[in-house]
Amino acid sequence: MIGRCLLALAGALALTGCGAQEQKWPPPSPALWEVTGGDGAKGWLFGTIHALPEGAGWDTATLDAALGQSGVLVVEIANLKDPHAAAVAYGEAATATDLPPLLQRVPPQDRPELAAALERVGFDDADFRYTDSWAVALDLANAARSGEFANGVDRGLLGRGLPTIGLERFADQFTMMDRLAPDDQAVLLMEAARDSTEAAKRALVEAWLTGDLAALERKMQGGMLTDPELRQALLVARNQAWAARIAGLLAQRRRPFVAVGAAHMLGGDGLPALLAARGYTVRRIQ
Repeated sequence: MIGRCLLALAGALALTGCGAQEQKWPPPSPALWEVTGGDGAKGWLFGTIHALPEGAGWDTATLDAALGQSGVLVVEIANLKDPHAAAVAYGEAATATDLPPLLQRVPPQDRPELAAALERVGFDDADFRYTDSWAVALDLANAARSGEFANGVDRGLLGRGLPTIGLERFADQFTMMDRLAPDDQAVLLMEAARDSTEAAKRALVEAWLTGDLAALERKMQGGMLTDPELRQALLVARNQAWAARIAGLLAQRRRPFVAVGAAHMLGGDGLPALLAARGYTVRRIQ
């Protein structure tokens, strides 16, 4: 879920799809890492995209081979296919009273851009009188996508029949967002507005499909994760907690295949770097 917010706002909480019209997409080669340890430990790291447009594939022979060797699938949310659980957790966290009108929650210079993004997807300021800004950001990102969640990588992986471990719950992710300061929520909201254009969405999908980490990192460097509080809450703290759990699975020889939002794989705070710092050999194999 939140991976959508990190790289497109777009991951739980991921990257969004592109326009509804038929388009040609490059052959898939999304980034995949192999993790090994001197004690025989082995696992894989795969950054996912939560919704893909029609015609964009993601499976490869290298990916299938890694899944065939793995013993457990590790995802952000294990019950991702349970819309009722998601709706209940969202409803409990997203509703608030005494909120200012939506456009007044962002700086004056940003209001025309937000209004245009709302109009682009058929929303109105009044639709969100009692909805927290972080939740509006998710709604805007979801409305802007035309890729289907059914085409998402994490859902496809969950259908492979592997034993599955979830790193978080829906409630964990929504509560984390709800605890953000109003100014930080406004940053999320404007990120969603800016990423709702067709050009922005297509660029992100192409970067993910081709494994272009430099392009994905440029997106992070210029977006909401330049805000220190947001970066710490949405990325750094979670990656550190996840790295500890993944290291535990590696030590137990569980051969984990870790599939979480692509933003969690990038830079010095990403899972590949954090596991390398723990002494594992991390090698990109796709």
